[in-house]
Amino acid sequence: MKIALFAATALLPFAPIAAQDAPPAEAGEATAAKYTLDTPIEALAADPAAKAVLDKHLPGTTTHASYDMFKTMSLRTVQPFSGGAITDEILAQVERDLAAIK
Repeated sequence: MKIALFAATALLPFAPIAAQDAPPAEAGEATAAKYTLDTPIEALAADPAAKAVLDKHLPGTTTHASYDMFKTMSLRTVQPFSGGAITDEILAQVERDLAAIK
């Protein structure tokens, strides 16, 4: 117990350094996309803008009979199981439209 307490308090001087926020992005610096092809489908469906992208390129995704089985997966993960319905071209279009969501 004393060793664990000592170890925890020995790191306290470094806590403020580790807890500092990252510097703000520089002007013109690209920021990471809010959603990607690796975002879980249910997270996309929860955002109206991202759901509109799904509905545009993959209509019926959120109403599919097996939605509950694949909603925690990403589009990239589901693609091989789609029987060719989710093509590389469709994924490229979805990726482009998702990247535009801020």
